[in-house]
Amino acid sequence: AYDSLATPLAFGLALLVVAAAIGHVSGGHVNPAVTLGLAVTGEFPWRYVPAYLIAQLVGAVLGALATWATFGTPGREVAHLAATAPGPGVGSGTAVLVEALVTFVLVFVVVSVATDDRVHSSLAPVAVGAALAVAVAIAGPVTGGAVNPVRALGPALVAGQFTGLWIYLIAPLVGGIAAATVYHRFLAKAQAPA
Repeated sequence: AYDSLATPLAFGLALLVVAAAIGHVSGGHVNPAVTLGLAVTGEFPWRYVPAYLIAQLVGAVLGALATWATFGTPGREVAHLAATAPGPGVGSGTAVLVEALVTFVLVFVVVSVATDDRVHSSLAPVAVGAALAVAVAIAGPVTGGAVNPVRALGPALVAGQFTGLWIYLIAPLVGGIAAATVYHRFLAKAQAPA
């Protein structure tokens, strides 16, 4: 339910914890929109992209399986393991726009605080977690607030719920790549001439 701040805060705090715990190890990539956005702009090596995408999908499936184990059959058959789908009366175009926009904001924050050496590294987990909380608060009632292709794909695969799945596979990637590109082209620190 998105009638309280509990869901957005849970998402945001979980990402804050993950970014603080493994950001220094792997960059804390848990979202393909971040990984591909950084790769497209040359801020992340393409040779690592396949391994990261596989790890992200495996993590999402394991998370969905853990949710199923925790909540049992009703969690899968009634709540569909929190698989995302557009809200009642929300068209595909609106859902694509919302998911692309909120992912743009999230990835823009990630790129600005986690890859720019003008920002102290300790700020990144807090800023990224807060950005996700805001994104889920805004998008949740409209689209379910995936903001991450594998966040949508993991529960969909395990619960067998594929309503509008294409939206969550495409829109966040478009938003994430656009955000990384905009930051890289217009706001990243200019390189000193050689």
